Amino acid sequence: MYAVIEAAGRQYRVELGETVKMEKIASEPGTPIVFDKVLVVTTDAGTQIGKPYVLDAKVSGTIVRTTRDRKIRVFTYKNKTTHKKLIGHRQTSTYVKITEIG
Repeated sequence: MYAVIEAAGRQYRVELGETVKMEKIASEPGTPIVFDKVLVVTTDAGTQIGKPYVLDAKVSGTIVRTTRDRKIRVFTYKNKTTHKKLIGHRQTSTYVKITEIG
């Protein structure tokens, strides 16, 4: 049993009991969250595909933690000049444990 949900402009394939790494969600750890933009739901009875979303389908989860990923270094360089620039970026991610698909 799995579902495809849309959250923060991205699509995620989620299964029951799985912990999914997503874009930052502004909530505290332990907070329940409901995703109502469900694109596909697959169960033992069959597969439902939405146009664009499946009606009356929801995926529930609980926020486990919000962390920052490892630093990514971005280096820009222009040839034949003295232009060099090093920039660091750390993306914030939220981990959500899926508790119910239905």
